Amino acid sequence: MTPPRAMRRLVLLNPNTDPVVTELMLSMARSYLPAEVSLIGMTAPFGSPLILDDAALATASRAMLSLVTDLRQSGCDGIVVAAFGDPALDELRRVLDCPVTGLAEASMARAARNGRRFCVVTTTPHLASAISGAVERYGYGPSFAGTFCTHGDPIGLMRDPTRLEDALLRVCEEVAAREAVEAIVIGGGPLAAAARALAGRVSVPLVEPVREAVLLAIERLAVPA
Repeated sequence: MTPPRAMRRLVLLNPNTDPVVTELMLSMARSYLPAEVSLIGMTAPFGSPLILDDAALATASRAMLSLVTDLRQSGCDGIVVAAFGDPALDELRRVLDCPVTGLAEASMARAARNGRRFCVVTTTPHLASAISGAVERYGYGPSFAGTFCTHGDPIGLMRDPTRLEDALLRVCEEVAAREAVEAIVIGGGPLAAAARALAGRVSVPLVEPVREAVLLAIERLAVPA
């Protein structure tokens, strides 16, 4: 008789301080897991409920590094850093012995596959420079058409899922028509539900970062998805 596969454990780190967002992302991420992989979540112990600018992103990086001891004790086999700025991704890789996967890293890899021209649509204009930096860091500069943002207060949009979907859809449709992109990344872990809701409603493929990060993390565990 074939022995059962050993269970592998992923940890999803929410660099935002909102546990409701953690549970939302966990719920979505678990739909992509094979039977041999389990998933738990950890929420940033300090910082911001929504990362809006470079200062909040830097704080989120410190919050992620403060969890290193807990991560080591958790016995995890892989980690997903579930914020689009990939806070502390490189630092976590240096101090932990398991694969660490970032949302921007994974979603940009998917969007730029086969040389596709892509852009990022998000709600946080003050993170545009950080997104551009990630594009260059991951080597996708020649394929990148830019970052395009919704109008209005990001916090207000996040509180109203219908308004959020409408605002993202409007920008995606404008960008698809104007920029000749072949893929659009919806840039943000807390935007995952909206990204899923908008799938198929835009003329070009939408890339949902939580999905892509979880699938890449599973691939790095070397178990079938």
